[in-house]
Amino acid sequence: MSARASSRRVRGVSLVEMLLVVALFAVASLLAAAAMTGGFRGMQLRSAAKEVASQLRYTRAQALATGEPQRFVIDPQAHRWEAPNGRHGEIPEAVGIRFTGAREAQAAEGQGAVLFFRDGAATGGRIQLSIEQAAWNIDVAWLTGEVRLRRAEAER
Repeated sequence: MSARASSRRVRGVSLVEMLLVVALFAVASLLAAAAMTGGFRGMQLRSAAKEVASQLRYTRAQALATGEPQRFVIDPQAHRWEAPNGRHGEIPEAVGIRFTGAREAQAAEGQGAVLFFRDGAATGGRIQLSIEQAAWNIDVAWLTGEVRLRRAEAER
């Protein structure tokens, strides 16, 4: 009878084995996601681009809300940006910065600036953030002040 009872007994999966499989899937998923997004540096680049685009949109919103011109300033050498109401931040040193825009809007030599007017229009410009061959362009339309973020290839 004990032989028959042991042959009927079905072996299951232990909790430890189940947790091990789930952990392996999680690690494999993280590695796949990192490979597909360019790893840590790619995430760093994308995060910096989204932050700059967000602050440009904030600057435009402030110009519309206050009815007064507002300026967004970026300093490629210092890897810093400034927006209205004391907002400021840094861009990681690994990220290359290239600004193209109206010289008349520059706050100081070596800095780039986009001036947003009270109707939402802007002086326009492009900020390109890059690491190696990967890049993101943040374009500001001069007529509408619309801020667009898109992938690009790094300019040399």
